[in-house]
Amino acid sequence: EVQLVESGGGLVQPGGSLKLSCVASGFTFSRYPMRWVRQAPGKELEWVSSIDSSGSNPHYADSVKGRFTISRDNAENTLYLQLNSLKTEDTGMYYCLSAHDLTIRGQGTQVTVSS
Repeated sequence: EVQLVESGGGLVQPGGSLKLSCVASGFTFSRYPMRWVRQAPGKELEWVSSIDSSGSNPHYADSVKGRFTISRDNAENTLYLQLNSLKTEDTGMYYCLSAHDLTIRGQGTQVTVSS
């Protein structure tokens, strides 16, 4: 059974930082590109960042470029997203997805940026 378990979210002031984690199981993590997406209240799901299976070639949405960093540890089956210089518009539920099956999501981790 494929499982994706996100963690690391929380409440942070504007300008703050968080590091999100996504632990994967049930498939060969190292074979597949991964991505982070987010959903703000009342809004559509938004792609945030992607990384290939080897951990190279990161891509970012323009809205987070220069502030977020995606990475992965294939030995630990874990995907990360470092969030720096957070803005109120970064608030939302963050999910990781695998190219193995993009329909499968975990429970997500909530990021709230507020003063």
